[in-house]
Amino acid sequence: MDGAVLACTDGAVLPVSQVFDAIRELGNGGLEQWDPLVLTSASLLSKLPVDSSSVDFVILIWLSIDCPVDQLIQEILRVLKVDGTILIRKSSQSAVGSFDKIISSLENKLLLAGFTEPQVLQSAGIKAKKPSWKIGSSFALKKVIRSSPKMQIDFDSDLIDEDSFLTEEDLKKPQLPPGDCEIGSTRKACKNCTCGRAEEEEKVLKLGLTTEQIDNPQSACGNCGLGDAFRCSTCPYKGLPAFKLGEKVALSGNFLAADI
Repeated sequence: MDGAVLACTDGAVLPVSQVFDAIRELGNGGLEQWDPLVLTSASLLSKLPVDSSSVDFVILIWLSIDCPVDQLIQEILRVLKVDGTILIRKSSQSAVGSFDKIISSLENKLLLAGFTEPQVLQSAGIKAKKPSWKIGSSFALKKVIRSSPKMQIDFDSDLIDEDSFLTEEDLKKPQLPPGDCEIGSTRKACKNCTCGRAEEEEKVLKLGLTTEQIDNPQSACGNCGLGDAFRCSTCPYKGLPAFKLGEKVALSGNFLAADI
């Protein structure tokens, strides 16, 4: 029923004049040319005999002093098209002041049912609209994924040669300053040693020869039997004549005698 108007009342009779008065109140004079569908005793109906989303305007002319039941309001929401309008106004047979008592609760009922933009009219009425969105509808929110900024690298740019920062002085091999002590394969502390070598030599433990070292001399470096010229500074055989490893060291009779 395209472009249809549904007029309902809780009374047994609904004068057509009241229906057209309500149509004019909506500000749609062209609706007078339409043939409204009139339903009486609407409060007793469990379901309105109209298809869903098939009516543009629903006019409910209320006679009772009680507010319309929630089921009737839900049925009106069902039959209205999207952006359709509901108009509830008092009947001409209503008791004086009866409709004014229910106007505030009626506004709350419309909002709870899902209607939007409720507006109280001066002619003891109220109108509201069916929203464009479906009651109870939901949709998933898309989370915006922000990517990290990408760094643009220009491979055509010239690379800096680090060696270009070096001077000729930087490339020269540093020369170590000569020590205070004598230079040689085996360094010894001088008399006026200032480099700390004398203190290190004092810390060297002077080892004495044991019977085993005399009878069966051994050498870890292999130079102990060659003589003092080849022995290290901490060699226990230092001062002894050359000998063969593994053979008993033979000391001359005057070995311990003073030369002077």
